Amino acid sequence: MTELAWISNAISTARPQAMGALLRYFRDLDAAEEAFQDACLRALKNWPKNGPPRDPAAWLIFVGRNSGIDAVRKRAKQAPMPEEDQISDLEDAEGDMAERLDGAHYRDDILRLLFICCHPDLPPTQQIAVALRIVSGLTVKQIARAFLVGESAMEQRITRAKARIADAGVPFETPGAVERSERLAAVAAMVYLIFNEGYSSNGGEAPARAPLCEEAIRLARLLLRLFQQEPEIMGLTALLLLQHARAPARFDENGEIVLLEDQDRSLWSRKMIDEGLALVDKALRHRKPGPYQVQAAIAALHARAAEPEDTDWTEIDLLYGLLEQMQPSPVVTLNRAVAVSKVRGPEAALAMIEPLEDRLSGYFHFFGLKGGLLMQLGRDEEARVAFDRAIALANTAAEAAHIRMHIDRLIKESAEKSSIQKAR
Repeated sequence: MTELAWISNAISTARPQAMGALLRYFRDLDAAEEAFQDACLRALKNWPKNGPPRDPAAWLIFVGRNSGIDAVRKRAKQAPMPEEDQISDLEDAEGDMAERLDGAHYRDDILRLLFICCHPDLPPTQQIAVALRIVSGLTVKQIARAFLVGESAMEQRITRAKARIADAGVPFETPGAVERSERLAAVAAMVYLIFNEGYSSNGGEAPARAPLCEEAIRLARLLLRLFQQEPEIMGLTALLLLQHARAPARFDENGEIVLLEDQDRSLWSRKMIDEGLALVDKALRHRKPGPYQVQAAIAALHARAAEPEDTDWTEIDLLYGLLEQMQPSPVVTLNRAVAVSKVRGPEAALAMIEPLEDRLSGYFHFFGLKGGLLMQLGRDEEARVAFDRAIALANTAAEAAHIRMHIDRLIKESAEKSSIQKAR
């Protein structure tokens, strides 16, 4: 690993803890971020010369705290900036700081940081943007590219989010047990949203948005370190790993969608799958099932199938039934209908989704599935209508191209039938 690479990795790993501690000290997101950035600049200057510190997080917290205090003093014109040598020789101070860092503080600092990013006053898009900037350290340019918006627009989104947090007067005290439990669910949901932002990209966008999936997995692993016995966090982490393991096979060389049953399974990441399966098994042993665990168990059944025909669709149907009880949703029922079509046929699946049409009238996947089921039943004209509606609702070019492929197939089959009839 190059010198710059290990420094970058050390800073990235230490960032949530250091930012959390600086936020606790300064009680202001901008001040904490400025202090951390200054500490990073000093790390780039000192670490190559003096070697890596014993505890990079402690070093960054100590230097950032000093830098932040100096900035406050300078703005208030109460005292001049200290001499460089007063903060450059940090060996003893760093050791003292490392010894004073408490495990409980570490956990609470990171949770507080995550809780603030997930403040209920913020819409989900702002929660994600702030978390990626503050917790993950992605640049505004990187976040803007991932969300397919301009850099200035993303800068404004993050600035507005910070202002709303400041206006809301968010408390910086350590959250109590009840609040911690409630807000943990919000943090998990935010991590899942970050992942979905990356996962829902089309083939052409995938390189720019793949980092969102990777960052969501990193945040999920961070939560797992903080809550090692929490089965739902195990389930969340497993779900993200098992989903992302299929990334290399989800699109073809033209950027078009490749359905799960048509994917080259040799391209799936075995390392991610093994890690995800181990977490699923560990979570289920706790016998406290939750929505993330159930979704991870479904993903695990797909991952364990060497070939599409090996998939245990009966078990997937049962798991979706359990998920419907936990989180009643027309989208969950729609997903379950796919399993039902494999187990009991397309007619049973169509009967299941038809009552959902009013609630899913603006949902691309509803009409895509409906069209596919109608096509299997030989109801080509109805299928064509459903596919036309799906194209109108497509979120990406890849989704539209996938539906267009089905329409072209219907047209081709219709022409072939017409030719046969004329020949007779």
